Amino acid sequence: MGRIRTQFHDPEGVRYGIPTFWWGGAPAGYATVRQLRRDGLRPAGQDVAAQIRWRGVGGERVAYLYRVALAAPKRTATPAQRRAIDAALAARRTCRTCGVVRDYYIPRSLGECLDCAEGAR
Repeated sequence: MGRIRTQFHDPEGVRYGIPTFWWGGAPAGYATVRQLRRDGLRPAGQDVAAQIRWRGVGGERVAYLYRVALAAPKRTATPAQRRAIDAALAARRTCRTCGVVRDYYIPRSLGECLDCAEGAR
């Protein structure tokens, strides 16, 4: 084990307060939030179970780990929530000036579609 790896190796949590592992050294059964989401899971309110520490750009970096066994499936949006999301996304594609629904999102800096913004110049 290298010098940097031993610095961040604290599986009992004596030095850092919670179990700490080096980059790539966490045992099975732990995952980051991104890894949980990739697998269709979420932390479900559980506390941080461990952490990974490493030296990165800007100094020492930390990634928190959660227990996979305590994770719950990701929640899906209800039909009403999906309708609200779809309406909001359609509003972002509708030009306020000409009322045409475009196949791209209207730039907020312009406030209108590219055709209307070009015509105003």
